[in-house]
Amino acid sequence: MDIQTRSSIRFLLNDRLVELTDVAATQTLLDFLRLDRRLRGTKEGCAEGDCGACTVLVGRLTHGQLTYESVNACIRFVGSLDACHVVTVEALAAADGTLHPVQQAMVDTHASQCGFCTPGFVMSLYGLWMHNPSPAVRDIEKALQGNLCRCTGYAAIIRAAQSVSARNAGNDPLVAERARVIEQLQALKDGRRVDIGEGKQRFILPADADDFAAVLDANPGATIVAGSTDVGLWVTKFMREIGPVIFTAHLDGLRRITADDDGLTLGAGVSYTDAYPVISEHFPQLSELWNRIGGEQVRNMGTIGGNVANGSPIGDTPPALIALGASVRLRKGPNRRSVPMEKYFIDYGKQDRMPGEFVEAIHIPALKPGELFAVYKISKRLDEDISSVCGAFKVLLDTEGKVQAATIAFGGMAGTPKRAAAVEAALTGSAWDEAAIERAMAAFTVDFTPLTDWRASADYRLLTARNLLRRFHLETTGEETVRLNRYAAVAG
Repeated sequence: MDIQTRSSIRFLLNDRLVELTDVAATQTLLDFLRLDRRLRGTKEGCAEGDCGACTVLVGRLTHGQLTYESVNACIRFVGSLDACHVVTVEALAAADGTLHPVQQAMVDTHASQCGFCTPGFVMSLYGLWMHNPSPAVRDIEKALQGNLCRCTGYAAIIRAAQSVSARNAGNDPLVAERARVIEQLQALKDGRRVDIGEGKQRFILPADADDFAAVLDANPGATIVAGSTDVGLWVTKFMREIGPVIFTAHLDGLRRITADDDGLTLGAGVSYTDAYPVISEHFPQLSELWNRIGGEQVRNMGTIGGNVANGSPIGDTPPALIALGASVRLRKGPNRRSVPMEKYFIDYGKQDRMPGEFVEAIHIPALKPGELFAVYKISKRLDEDISSVCGAFKVLLDTEGKVQAATIAFGGMAGTPKRAAAVEAALTGSAWDEAAIERAMAAFTVDFTPLTDWRASADYRLLTARNLLRRFHLETTGEETVRLNRYAAVAG
């Protein structure tokens, strides 16, 4: 099948069509807005997707539906925006200067202090308002996890968010013009491959998933960029050359979710946000962990496949996926193979993935009747923080209350996400009691020799891992009289 190619990217920026033929593979949306288009309401703070000052909305058509999501412009690359609608804070106020209800609420509740972070908060609240016009406080807090206010104006900002629901939507641009925007984006999404630039500045947007396989097979040294929540920092913080680049966030074929009696299959391009409803339904034990993966902007951009593919020893999802017995489907050209998640991670920075091969999907088996499962993320800060230790536990008890099978995996304890084989062996065949836990605790030093870094000391990590096993035991035996907050942050 012949694939047609064009050498330009096209997207909507507020109310205008933008077409670019000369754009670098690593140009960020933030730089494009501020330097090229002089839209300086979007601020630069951290340049790593943590502070939210650069928040904008990006609308995209997925399976025919138009969805607007808050994203970090500082780590989103312009090349990934083909057939999208970028909305900045400048688009909210009316032509006569009348403020949008979200902006007016910020004024009325005195929610802006120094003002630097305010445009980012406005855009995050705007995205929340469109999805949930009457949010509870917890919904508001979740939407603002990725926005920092160093003037400590959070209480007023929450009041602003609460007051917006009582305001008239009026002629909100994204509501009034929705049908027209959908029509424009459909016209822009023409099914062609985009190929721009040469050498290190070349980037490609494949036409579909099959075209992606062919493009990567022909360019095995290219950097795959899905959500750019990790790769974006390679550029903004480490000044790395990452070209040529293959962008994949637009590929509907990698964003499919399939649920059946066997479990879940998540395409590698499924974002954390897209996966959350089905994850919460089938694995409710993962719900709160999911809400602590970055901030809302990171969850909107980041993909589960990317979290697995990059092989980070402190990635949030691999310990839980390993404990659940997940497998990775890899593809190279037309050929596919499946690898158990635990065997995909070989060593620090090394995964079982050949040149030209990519993670296509992840399969998570359904829990069996009677299996006990939990996951715990320990970090210095509750929200939007890197794990010091992440532990996942799955235990199957027989009819006599003995451990028939145990699968335990940790992140932050080794150079890769790793199973605790000796701990599992110490538990298997034993009664699920305190004596078994004490024996298993002694086995941790066989499995792990953790490092000391700025997140936590080696001694702290080892003690924490042991205590998480005890916690899992207490929570699954009913011996704990005080209900534990399973995902509470622990100072390192």
